[in-house]
Amino acid sequence: MSADPSPSVFKESLPSSLDSYQEFVQSVLTELESLGWPTQPDLFAIHMALEESISNAIRHGNKQDDSKRVEVECRLSEDVFWAQVCDEGPGFCPKDVPDCRDNDRLEVPGGRGLALIKAYMTICEYNEHGNCLTIEKRRGDETTPGG
Repeated sequence: MSADPSPSVFKESLPSSLDSYQEFVQSVLTELESLGWPTQPDLFAIHMALEESISNAIRHGNKQDDSKRVEVECRLSEDVFWAQVCDEGPGFCPKDVPDCRDNDRLEVPGGRGLALIKAYMTICEYNEHGNCLTIEKRRGDETTPGG
């Protein structure tokens, strides 16, 4: 993350329930708005990527197991959004995820979340176990489609 002075930090330990994270995501978006981030395209990209990251951790990582948690940390500044989303699952190899743009995958429902996160974020990296995703978006970054 860049050397912006004292970024706002949001940390949360979320239950593995798909209705558990909306309030957290909204509080992050509200803070980004107060920091002057534009709704389009940056806040849209962050909203989508953060929701997909948490949802994937709950559904695929923790398998919606109530005994497991999703740990989320976000650092926000006027120019950089940084987040880390970690689940308690066994992890996976991101390179093994089929490319949703392949002809045989075009009509398969689902499977586009990781591709969208990669398309909209400046940085998208998994740890070596594949159970912890770090994403970063730089304000106004050209990686945003149409941005």
